[in-house]
Amino acid sequence: MNVLGINAVFHDPAAAIVVDGVTVAAAEEERFSRRKHGKTPVPFSTWELPEQAMHWCLRRAGLRVEDLDAIAYSYDPALGMAPGDDITAGDWEGLRTLFVARAPRFLQTALPGLDPSIVRFVPHHVAHAASAHLASPYDSSAVLVADGRGERASSLAGRYDGGDLQTLAVQDLPHSLGLVYEELTAHLGFRRSSDEYKVMAMASYGEPRFLDAFRELVWATGDGGFVTEPVDWSRFAPPLPRGGDGWTDAHAALSASVQVRLEEVLLELLRWLHARTGETRLTMAGGVALNCVANARLLREGPFEEIWVQPASGDSGTALGAAMQVAHDLGDEVRPMGSAALGREWDEDELAGWLDRAAVRYERPGDVADAVAQALADDGIVAWFQGRSEFGPRALGHRSLMANPCHARNLERLNDVKGREQFRPVAPMVLEDRARDIFTGRHPSPYMLFVHDVARAWRSRIPAVVHVDGTARIQTVSATEEPLVARVLEGFEARTGVPVVVNTSLNTAGRPMVDDPRDALECFGSAPVDLLAIGPYVVRRERSRRFVRAARAPQEATAA
Repeated sequence: MNVLGINAVFHDPAAAIVVDGVTVAAAEEERFSRRKHGKTPVPFSTWELPEQAMHWCLRRAGLRVEDLDAIAYSYDPALGMAPGDDITAGDWEGLRTLFVARAPRFLQTALPGLDPSIVRFVPHHVAHAASAHLASPYDSSAVLVADGRGERASSLAGRYDGGDLQTLAVQDLPHSLGLVYEELTAHLGFRRSSDEYKVMAMASYGEPRFLDAFRELVWATGDGGFVTEPVDWSRFAPPLPRGGDGWTDAHAALSASVQVRLEEVLLELLRWLHARTGETRLTMAGGVALNCVANARLLREGPFEEIWVQPASGDSGTALGAAMQVAHDLGDEVRPMGSAALGREWDEDELAGWLDRAAVRYERPGDVADAVAQALADDGIVAWFQGRSEFGPRALGHRSLMANPCHARNLERLNDVKGREQFRPVAPMVLEDRARDIFTGRHPSPYMLFVHDVARAWRSRIPAVVHVDGTARIQTVSATEEPLVARVLEGFEARTGVPVVVNTSLNTAGRPMVDDPRDALECFGSAPVDLLAIGPYVVRRERSRRFVRAARAPQEATAA
């Protein structure tokens, strides 16, 4: 069966295609349109479809519209709100349901030749749940979905056996852990449904001194659900202007209090779910599942032996989950997701063509991984563009900015390059077989969805990637699955004795992650990056060569 999955309702519109149970491609619309998160998450944007992502998925699969057996749309208007019975968004909310009900006709316009009768609606949280379990390596698992909202609910707890979901609990709106976190995000001057990770980073700078108050505002009900009472945020800290400038200890304490209370409630939900299912493995999705600090605590203190989190846990992942669920329902054996590298790629000749048209000087070293390892050892910042782009919000070694972790100043340098807040950390990538020497906790961690404590002996050796609380959100790199990145790490270790490099997403603030060669060249041209490694080629910034020579002496002294 050929099933095209679509997410278009809230934010992060995306498409994914599953052919005979195998995930062939998946991509967010923002990577094509260059509009962060694709669109504004308001009811009157619901009609907007991920048109470029849909067409690219079809091309990648070598299919025509007429070859599709089904389109899986990750929202069910039969469960949505009609005008007059709104819960969370006033009179606008019913408009969302009206637009979704007409999605087959909108899709027919965007995909000429489509038979609208093949469009199947998949409940939003079922799509999230399917993206977690069906993409995981498990035959059966308990599953927890938590986000801001779906049609009328904000969470789902259940159990998957094969491709069949047994729903055990659903939490109805207006109670929502995700919306509480979104509201705090907005109170701190950041963009809701976008910048929640900034709150998570800020939380590490504070003590949860308002925790008792939030235990009275947010609590689990003992039956798989929870209550979230309205919060007077100004009671704890004044609102911040857009951008979050001027935050104080009170704002950090507020962030820490909400973060810890979120973790506590999730732990209670997991204990209930474990008791109901008897499963030893948990799969998770939904925007809340991108909270890597909470995930680490759930794995450390929770009842499940293993936790697998969908790398595209946000709404973009529902395109994949919807496609997987419908493929299963149509009789396909759905295969696990083998990699998050599901997006676009270019061959060597195509990349050389882009470089020639851009009229930039470039070279082809004998080994691009070795050339990058040397640049990193020389304390250069490297833009890394290799293979297929990642599906989801994390740069996992295909569209990355890399740097030397041995110098604390490189955190500030990278935040300056990206134009973002200095309180935000950057992440380390580490050779999988060396991770246990440096980072505590469970390994491997290939999708950067858990935090790990950094061993004390290593904190002074890799200060650029150590957050204020002594943790790091690591990505372990397998030489089998990511041989090119592994060679960079091996080359860097040979030069410095350190099997870790800084990895952060290849983009600047407010822009989607780099996806195609034009994006890479624009980012390299506009940001103080020393070297662009694009396929087998490297582009060097002329002025940075003098900097590299000057930096080499102190680096060699540090290595010695």
